[in-house]
Amino acid sequence: MFRRREPVPFAFIAEADKFRSNVTPPERTRPSAGQIAGRTLVGLTVVAGLVGSLLFGMPALSADQSTRHTQQSEASDGR
Repeated sequence: MFRRREPVPFAFIAEADKFRSNVTPPERTRPSAGQIAGRTLVGLTVVAGLVGSLLFGMPALSADQSTRHTQQSEASDGR
């Protein structure tokens, strides 16, 4: 290929451009139906949790809710 012009402190780094492995990586195995179903259920559970927390959290974050309800104690009724 080409030679490096800058000095390299380690010889194996300089020779790494030439090295090609003749070992092929193993083929990826396809996930089984159970693994696909499990991953789908985990994903749906996470999404349902996020949507549920959003639905339950939105009323607490609204500004109108806090100004409408004021609490008064019974002692302030003047009995």
